[in-house]
Amino acid sequence: MRYWLFKSEPSTWSWDDQVAKGDAGEEWDGVRNYQARNFMREMSLGDHGFFYHSQKDREIVGIVEVCAEAHQDSTTDDDRWDCVDIKAVKPVETPVTLDMVKADQRLADMKLVTNSRLSVQPVTEDEWKIVCEMAGI
Repeated sequence: MRYWLFKSEPSTWSWDDQVAKGDAGEEWDGVRNYQARNFMREMSLGDHGFFYHSQKDREIVGIVEVCAEAHQDSTTDDDRWDCVDIKAVKPVETPVTLDMVKADQRLADMKLVTNSRLSVQPVTEDEWKIVCEMAGI
């Protein structure tokens, strides 16, 4: 299993929106960055990810699971753009803010710190464990 982080503006797509989709999940569509798209092409069924609210809150609020591997993004006819489907697994007990991540030296190399603009990014197993501990999971 690999680990990821999915960023969304809560005013566009929030954790509550994701939860409302249930086990069917939802396409992680609209990504128009080649690096983020390539990360989605690497994902496998059952991979887990952090659901991150960007903009104002800037915090990890939940855990998601990849429930459909990379396929054509339904929001475009341009075949360069793929996406995966994700479903909500559970909320975190304690949201983990960007400031908390930046303050923990063990996470200094985390993509969320080094490339915070990337909307889909990998998370190492060690980073996953540290953030889960911070989140009360």
